[in-house]
Amino acid sequence: MSEIIVIGHRNPDTDAICSAIGYAEFKRRTGARDVVAARCGDTNERIDFVLRTFGVPAPRFIADVSPKVSDVMQSNVISVPPRMSVVEALAVMDQKNIRVLPVLDSERRCRGLMSVFKASKFFFPSPNRIYDSRRILASVRSLSRVLGAKMICAFNPDQEEDLTLMVGAMKPVSFAARLNNYAPEKLVVVVGDREDIQKLAIEGRVRTVVVTGGLDISEDIRNLARRNEVTLLLTPHDSATTAMLCRSAIAVEHLLREDFLTFGPDESLAGISRVAAESQFQAFPVVDEDQRVVGILSKSDFLKKVDRQLILVDHNELTQAVLGADQVEIIEVIDHHRIGAFSTPQPILFRNEPVGSTSTIVADCFFRYGIEMPPSIAGLLLAGLVSDTLNLTSPTTTQRDVEILTELEKRAKVDAAEFTEKLFSSGSVLVTKPVDQAITADCKEYMEGGYRFSVAQIEEIGFDNFHKRQAEIQRSLEAYRTNNGYLFSALLVTDVVLQTSLLLVSGPRKFVDNMPHTEVSPGIFEMPGGVSRKKQLLPFLTHHLARVAPMLNGGD
Repeated sequence: MSEIIVIGHRNPDTDAICSAIGYAEFKRRTGARDVVAARCGDTNERIDFVLRTFGVPAPRFIADVSPKVSDVMQSNVISVPPRMSVVEALAVMDQKNIRVLPVLDSERRCRGLMSVFKASKFFFPSPNRIYDSRRILASVRSLSRVLGAKMICAFNPDQEEDLTLMVGAMKPVSFAARLNNYAPEKLVVVVGDREDIQKLAIEGRVRTVVVTGGLDISEDIRNLARRNEVTLLLTPHDSATTAMLCRSAIAVEHLLREDFLTFGPDESLAGISRVAAESQFQAFPVVDEDQRVVGILSKSDFLKKVDRQLILVDHNELTQAVLGADQVEIIEVIDHHRIGAFSTPQPILFRNEPVGSTSTIVADCFFRYGIEMPPSIAGLLLAGLVSDTLNLTSPTTTQRDVEILTELEKRAKVDAAEFTEKLFSSGSVLVTKPVDQAITADCKEYMEGGYRFSVAQIEEIGFDNFHKRQAEIQRSLEAYRTNNGYLFSALLVTDVVLQTSLLLVSGPRKFVDNMPHTEVSPGIFEMPGGVSRKKQLLPFLTHHLARVAPMLNGGD
């Protein structure tokens, strides 16, 4: 199935969620098919408040967009039950033109794969095991079904037995002498319309007599078979064909390859490709967590193109994108941040504008092309805009944001100032989440000058919640930096009412000690008027990194 996924960055904020939903709606209304809004991180209290306010469900959660087994596997699994005869299973393989046939039980769990190799050894035994060429391992009912035979009389037809094939193509005296060499209850005698041979076999109380050629069986023979409790079958096939088919009545469960290899539907194709390529198997059952078969994956399926495309909103760096973004086609980017390291094999629509929010750009798409905007979408885009610009008070705000917000207020019938107050009062991540989650709720990874680092932001009304958990926050920030191998991790705690921030930095002493801002306590700095991660904090940090980089080479 083809699909276009509109998705924001990891640890999504309000603007990322709202712009993803809004742009997916725009694409659908301008003719694009199979467009879905998605997210690659959890929502928070404020995002949930926005979604509830405007009656819109959260975007679909997608943790990884890389091609998966489920993207290319064959969902319509052709299989057979364990008790089906081999000849019937081979007929299925021939009719469906398949080389691998899974054998599934009643709960769709795989018992094994039908092994053509094992079947060939059974039907064509080695010279030192020539007796095996006469072995029949089957029930009378299965034998009858394979032979297309009519059961004249049958005894214990469903009991599987290990029997021996004998063809009655000899004089009665020779046949009688030969019968004495075998246990009669283990014999299946194949004979034509030679009533003398039929009678000898029945009187000898063999297990089954198969009369070939569809030839009539006398009433005397029928009655004799019933009296001696000998199963009597009538098949339309000739004796040679009957003898061959008798052996193929064996159930497939006896000829299974039980050391098969399975994969899960959510496994990455890239992750399993080498294992699959080096395997001797040509196909692999795909099983769910309960080991039930949900698909079949063949080696040729790895050549299929996964028709999944991405539209990135509110970011343009793969370090911030959903996992697997580098393995699928990115067709558009809608963003308002700096342009990071990013390349595509062909031209794409890349709309990057110096405005206060991605929601501003998405709203402009509707307005510019005269596309009808539902009130709920207008409300979401308004929420994304005021969240990112702190209701037009952030230094990232532009005149275009002001104009767009005015129009969104009309269409959503929402007062931006009143909504902003409710939005920022709707939930503090420092209250609603554990500290280790709070410091990464709105966190982005960057690469600059060969160094990886993270920058997060928490927006609060006042600093009371921060001061209550200050020590815990600093410990978690250091643990997060260490666990991810970052040079440093920065956290901007912003008071949206007073329009000022505190900056927490965890990193090497030479980086932290040379910070130009006032240090109010170890690792915590004042940033008066600093409210924008994009326009104020990130440029400051990259400039500071370039300045102290020569000192960092000497270690901490």
